[in-house]
Amino acid sequence: MHSVYIPYLITSPIQKMTSHKICDLNDDHRKDIPRMKTIITRGIDRLGPIVVSEIMEKVRNFDNFNSDNDPYGEHDYGSFSHEDEKLYWKIDYQNKDLNGGSEDASDPEKTSRILTIAKVSEY
Repeated sequence: MHSVYIPYLITSPIQKMTSHKICDLNDDHRKDIPRMKTIITRGIDRLGPIVVSEIMEKVRNFDNFNSDNDPYGEHDYGSFSHEDEKLYWKIDYQNKDLNGGSEDASDPEKTSRILTIAKVSEY
């Protein structure tokens, strides 16, 4: 389900369609973390498997999107707290060879999505 806010940086119908498609792909991939290419930082890994599992569940279920953290409506970034620690996740778009950016993030045939989960303090 999509948030009710209107992304304010989208100005054309084509941009809106593309952003909506990217949003759907990002939501689907984020909710399928075990299959998705996922990177956790050293700081997250050091929290141990139980806490990592709890964090991944929060990423999977994240739905606090708004015009401040999601100006294009693509659901490619989120931040939250876990046990008083500020964390964030982001989705990057790589080409299928993973050696450069994707030429079209709305095309799953051309795009590998990489989910990164990190502590804000590691940024």
